[in-house]
Amino acid sequence: MHWASWAAFFNMGGYAFYVWFSFGITAFCMLWEVLALRKRSAQALRLTQLLAQE
Repeated sequence: MHWASWAAFFNMGGYAFYVWFSFGITAFCMLWEVLALRKRSAQALRLTQLLAQE
């Protein structure tokens, strides 16, 4: 697709809210998953270390 200007690109032919909202939600979910994975990994490591000490 070709747009005449950056404003037309960001408007997305009238579907800008849907398109950019979808991109935003997807980016948020991906970030959330990375942070949750790091937290679960740290918890698992702490539990493993605690069980190894006993």
